[in-house]
Amino acid sequence: MKTRELGQGMSVSALGLGCMGLTGVYGSGTPESDAIALIRAAHDRGVTLFDTAEAYGPFANEILVGRALAPIREKVVIATKFGFDIAADGTRTGGTNSRPAHIRAVAEAALKRLRVEKIDLFYQHRVDPAVPIEDVAGTVGELITEGKVGHFGLSEASPATIRRAHAVQPLTAVQSEYSLFWREPEVELLPTLADLGIGFVPFSPLGAGFLTGAITATTVFPPGDFRNNVPRFSAQARAANVALVDLLKTIAAPLNATPAQVALAWLLAQAPRIVPIPGTTRLSRLEENLGAVDLTLPQDILARLTAESAALSLQGERLPAASLAMTGL
Repeated sequence: MKTRELGQGMSVSALGLGCMGLTGVYGSGTPESDAIALIRAAHDRGVTLFDTAEAYGPFANEILVGRALAPIREKVVIATKFGFDIAADGTRTGGTNSRPAHIRAVAEAALKRLRVEKIDLFYQHRVDPAVPIEDVAGTVGELITEGKVGHFGLSEASPATIRRAHAVQPLTAVQSEYSLFWREPEVELLPTLADLGIGFVPFSPLGAGFLTGAITATTVFPPGDFRNNVPRFSAQARAANVALVDLLKTIAAPLNATPAQVALAWLLAQAPRIVPIPGTTRLSRLEENLGAVDLTLPQDILARLTAESAALSLQGERLPAASLAMTGL
């Protein structure tokens, strides 16, 4: 497995594992024994960055990740997140909460759930408009000084917010959605991160499974699958957006690669500090995704994929309206 540096000297595998989908976001979830086996199989194949959050469950995902990685704790980087208003019993209002006292409470609880003495990378999950980002950065900085947190990150934050936070406590990584299915970060976010030396961790690098080619206009998502509520996964949007998958298939075939591998290889080629975190519940998909690390796309293929994908008229918002309102602050 190749490695990459994020910011502040943090080195991780070139692909991480997004663990969110192991506890029900795409339906009923994966049996615990199978999920633990998958996480450990990822590490056996060189993955060192594992991504979770208190909000996934809530709490169930952190507990799972903690159990899975306990035997190999010193060999991995565990990233988790704070920032939503979730009570100790798991009750959530749906709103943000990054008050300093709440950040500290979340950190203490996450340390126990993850079975660690230090959270390697602690992201603010969504920017809280009621709390100055300087106060958030300062609180995480204190946790770093106390040895409870290793590195600071933001998720779905604007370039202006990133610069303000970074001036108080240097950021190691920013996490936002980025893929051939969603290119907006190229406009302002990627240049900002390059300027500041901050790593970028794209989530949904395969468009929540769409870029694998396994989803069609007739696919029926199971109850509880969040894609049932996402506009770009409506049957009408999928029928239009399949043009992007067709392009990937056309490029992948002569390379003896899969559409997913080409999509991930394209993403890895966009900047040296990019570390995507595709998620999966299946070992075969995990191995397929990891194959992208060794797939080098020729410059003419990269240029073609970049240009032809940008020319497509993709349909549907990437998130429901309420979720979109929490991004880009």
